[in-house]
Amino acid sequence: MWVYLIKMTIKLIAVGKTDQKELQHLIDVYVSRLKHYVSFDINIIPDIRNSKNLSEPQQKIKEGALILKQTIPSDIFILLDENGKSYDSIAFSNYLQKQMLSGQKQLVFVIGGPYGFSEEVYQRANGKISLSKMTFSHQMIRLFMVEQLYRGFSILKNEPYHHR
Repeated sequence: MWVYLIKMTIKLIAVGKTDQKELQHLIDVYVSRLKHYVSFDINIIPDIRNSKNLSEPQQKIKEGALILKQTIPSDIFILLDENGKSYDSIAFSNYLQKQMLSGQKQLVFVIGGPYGFSEEVYQRANGKISLSKMTFSHQMIRLFMVEQLYRGFSILKNEPYHHR
């Protein structure tokens, strides 16, 4: 059921660029579709330079600082994390609707780097969502996330993309 949604922006923050053209094309297709429902942006944080010279914790701390720079305190800040809450598509659409009706201006989903998130990022998070217990490349997660956002809004709008 579609309920009038308060103006909110959804942002996806991801570490590292997508270097596969085919994958980037599919991401762009879903981003374009998603923008019919909500103001949506993807912010890409460049890969850390000289990361081979950094330990895993050092790399997570540097990436974490860059991630946190992309947010403001009032953002709803959700990590895509293997230990997060799992949703089916209908439950995720209900989650989106609840967030949209919360009165907050921005909902931020974050895809971390290859080693995950720093402790500072975990402390800032308002929640964690798991897209699967399986491990996927960070590039694939971007596609899955924008597709699930699109699917969630199409469910709320009662459109045929998601066949019930």
